[in-house]
Amino acid sequence: QVFSSVTSVLSMSVFKDQFVLEDLVEEMKKQGRGLSFGPLRPDGRIAVQGSFPAIQVLRDFLLLKAKSLSEKDNREESKARQRPRRRLQEQGGTPEMRNSVPAGDGGKQVVVLDTDIYHYMKHFFPWVFQENDVVVSAVTDGEITTVCVENAGRADAGQVSSVKKKIEDQSLKLHSTLRKIRVSFEELSRDEKQRHNWACERLKSRYPQVLVIPYDAHIEVIGFSSDIFEFTREMSS
Repeated sequence: QVFSSVTSVLSMSVFKDQFVLEDLVEEMKKQGRGLSFGPLRPDGRIAVQGSFPAIQVLRDFLLLKAKSLSEKDNREESKARQRPRRRLQEQGGTPEMRNSVPAGDGGKQVVVLDTDIYHYMKHFFPWVFQENDVVVSAVTDGEITTVCVENAGRADAGQVSSVKKKIEDQSLKLHSTLRKIRVSFEELSRDEKQRHNWACERLKSRYPQVLVIPYDAHIEVIGFSSDIFEFTREMSS
């Protein structure tokens, strides 16, 4: 199986106070050409299916929308606080420390990955997620893993963006070269399942670039075409 298409369920509820969700979905369809959109549910969720590059374009579009809302809220909050702050200073309150240096804030950036590719990267390319003063966390929801890259205290925006770019570049390389095979356990007895698991453990040392991810009803075998073909052939023999 080629990593050609994934399905993501998006929650649009964050936009409901600022946009007519049906109109926003129409905008999304224009941005995400080549994507298939399910119906907009009453709770604001919508399923989107398509290639990772197309979903990433849609993700960036929605992140810009969310960022614009956040900036608008911050501006309104700043205006609301401006007058009370001046009155406090006029009454002899302590003025702001104009020479203080705020803690560095490189912001927060998000990368959406196929869950299997994320696991492969974490196992074989852990350095992609590592950078001084940058924290990388991930939340997995089925076939989609959302990776959050953010400042840990002293990093600047350039460092955060650099880590995000490393993750994106590596995932795109793997997206075009990795293959996966799902070995189902549904028709197998308990002894047969155990035999498959033992075979996987035995073969790992012979195929060091193959990643095996066990699940209750199946296993995912992820790697380069020739490796996973030989791996699964030997596992079944």
